[in-house]
Amino acid sequence: MKPSRLMLLTAVAVIVPMAPALSATAAADGTSAARPQLTIPDPGFENGGTGWTFTSGAGVGTGNRHGGERFLYLDAGAGKSAELTVVAPRNGSYDFSAWIGSAGTGGTYTIRRNGQTVQTITLPQHPGYARYTISGVALKTGDRLQIEFGSGTAWVNADDLMISPAASADPKVTSSDPEVAEMFDWAKKKANSWAQLPGTVGPINVDEYQTGGTGTAAYEPTYWAGYANRSAYYSRDMTHQLAGAHIIGLDAENETMLRSYAASATAEHKYFPVWSLNFDAKTYLSIDYKTPDNFVREVPATFELVEKAAQAYLWTGDRRYVDDPALWEFYRHATDQFIDLHNSAVDNGKVKVAEGTGNGIFQGAASYNEQDGDGLGEAGDGIASEYQAYLAMAVLARGKGDTKLAKTYDKKAADLKKYFNDEWSGTGTGADMVRAYTLSGTPVTGWGKENSVFMPMKQIIDPGPRNDAYLDYIQAQELGPDGSPNIESTTYLPDMFFKNNRNDTAWQWMKKIYGEREIQHINSSQGPNGDYPEVSFTLVSQTVQGLMGITPDAPNHKVTTQSRLPSGMKWLQAADVPIGTGSVTVRHDGATKTTLTNNARKGSYQWEARFTGVHKKITVNGVPQHVRTKKVDGVTYTYATPTVRAGATTVVRVTD
Repeated sequence: MKPSRLMLLTAVAVIVPMAPALSATAAADGTSAARPQLTIPDPGFENGGTGWTFTSGAGVGTGNRHGGERFLYLDAGAGKSAELTVVAPRNGSYDFSAWIGSAGTGGTYTIRRNGQTVQTITLPQHPGYARYTISGVALKTGDRLQIEFGSGTAWVNADDLMISPAASADPKVTSSDPEVAEMFDWAKKKANSWAQLPGTVGPINVDEYQTGGTGTAAYEPTYWAGYANRSAYYSRDMTHQLAGAHIIGLDAENETMLRSYAASATAEHKYFPVWSLNFDAKTYLSIDYKTPDNFVREVPATFELVEKAAQAYLWTGDRRYVDDPALWEFYRHATDQFIDLHNSAVDNGKVKVAEGTGNGIFQGAASYNEQDGDGLGEAGDGIASEYQAYLAMAVLARGKGDTKLAKTYDKKAADLKKYFNDEWSGTGTGADMVRAYTLSGTPVTGWGKENSVFMPMKQIIDPGPRNDAYLDYIQAQELGPDGSPNIESTTYLPDMFFKNNRNDTAWQWMKKIYGEREIQHINSSQGPNGDYPEVSFTLVSQTVQGLMGITPDAPNHKVTTQSRLPSGMKWLQAADVPIGTGSVTVRHDGATKTTLTNNARKGSYQWEARFTGVHKKITVNGVPQHVRTKKVDGVTYTYATPTVRAGATTVVRVTD
C-alpha cells in the first residue's frame, strides 16, 4: 500500500445535511453571483465528514489518506457504510468521482437519486488509491442525491470526491474490433471526469509540499491537465489534451485555459507563458512560479499554445480565436518578439530559432525532455513546434482576413523547414540525425525522447528515407531499455505514427497505453496510469483524428477524412463528432469506402474524402467521378469533394 496520497481538491464547504447543496457561481467581474451550484460538503473529509452518516465500523481517520490529512474508512466485513445526502439546487447533469482504495473485494460505490440506485460500482481489490466515476447523473431542482460507500471483505478507504458537469458532447464509436469501442467509451468518460464544475470553490496552490494549499478560489471552466496531487493545469498537458477535450464538448474549458496562458505571456516574462495555473485560471501555481524571472518555462510550450489555438479554431469555427485582441497579441508575440528575445546563442543564419538557456526549467529549457534539457540551446521539439506555430499563424491570419500576413507566415514555415532539413538536422539518419544543439553550437545526436519524437510528429522532417529511418529508430528506442517510463511521453507516439501513416504501429501503441492503464504511475501520488488525464484525452483524439483521420475546417464548412484503419480492423464508425455548430458521423469500411452523414439541421459541409494511393475509379453515391489525385506530405491520395447537405448521407468509394 502506498501510504501517502496527496491532496486532490474540490470545494470544502460546510452545509447542513439535507439542505440544498450550494456553491456560489463566480460572476464575470470576480464577485459571487447568487446562482447556486451543486457541491459536496467536506469532499476531502478534512472537517471530519460533515454531512455524512456512518454506521459502526466506518468513520474518518488519518494515515492512509489520498490528499490532505484525513480520509473515509470502512472496516472489513459486511454492513459498514457511509452515506451523504444533498439536495440539488438546480437542474443539471453530473459526473461524480472519488479516489478509493480497497484491500479486498466486494466494496461498493453507489449513487442514488431520490432513493433509486443510478449506478453501483463494485470495487476490485486495489489497495492503492484509484479514481472511480459514475457518469451522466441527471438531477432536477429538489432531487435528493445520495452518495454511499459500502464495505467489503477487507478495508475500504475513500477520499477527495469531485463533481464534474456531464459531457455536453457524446460521440460514439462502433467497430468490427470491439477493443477500440471499449477503449473509446472508457476514455471519453474518464476524460470528462477531470472537468471542473464552474463556480466550485476549492483550494489553490496544492502540491506535494503544501497538501492543504494556500487558500481557496472559485474555479473557472477548466479541466485537469497534469498531476492529480496539484491543483492546476499544465500547458504541455493541456495542449496535448485540447482536441480530445473538444470532441467531448469542453470548448469553454479550452478557451478559458488558452486565454489564461495568453494573459500570462507578458513582456515581463519575456513572452514566455507560465507553466501552470490553478483552476481559477488566473493564479500561477506556486510550486512552478517564484518570481517573474524564476519560473518553470519550456520553449515548445509557447509554440504549441499557438498551434492548438488554431486547432481549436478549426474544430469550432469560434471567431473569438481570431478576433479577440488579447489572444491575437499573444500569437503575434509568440511567433515574433518571443523568438527575437530567445535567439542569441546558436547562429542560424537567415532564419530564427528560439532557444533555451541551458540552465534548467526555472530559467527556460529548450526541450520538454527535462532530463536532457540542461546545456541545450536548441532542441528538436522546440524547432519543430516553432514550425507548426508558423503554420498555425497562417491559418489564424486567414481566419482574420489578413491574406498578406498569412503568406508571410507560410514563407516563414517553409524557410524554417528547409533550413532544418538542409542544415540544422545534419546529414545523418536514424541515431546519427541531429536532434539538438548545445549552447556552444555543438550538434547532439542519439536518443532525445521528446526532442526526437516531436520532429516527425510535427512533420518538420521532409518525407522520404530520412524520415522513415528516424521513425524506425524511435520505435526501436521506445521498445528498448531507454524507452520512457513516463506514460505522458508515451501518449505522443500514436500521434507521431498516425501523422506518418504508420497505422498498425500507432494502433499498437494505443492498445499498449490502454492495456497499461491499471499499472502504477511513476509518480506515486498519481495513482494508476489511467488516472493520468493525458491518457484518456489523447485516446479520444487518437481515435477520431488518428484512426478515423477526421480533419476539421469549421470556419469554411469543410471536413477531410482519411481511413487509417490498422490491419484486421474491417470497419470503424465515429458518430456525432462535433465540428462547428453541427456534427458528423463517419464510417470507414477498410481503406476503400467511407460514408459521411451531416447531422446538422442546416448548413452543408464540403467533404474531401481521401484514399491512400492512386485508384482507377472513384464513385460518389454510386456515380462515377473524374479521378483526381494529390500529394500531401509525401503521400499520394485519390480524392473526391462532394457537398453533403444537412441531414444527408454520402458514400465515396474507390476501386482498382
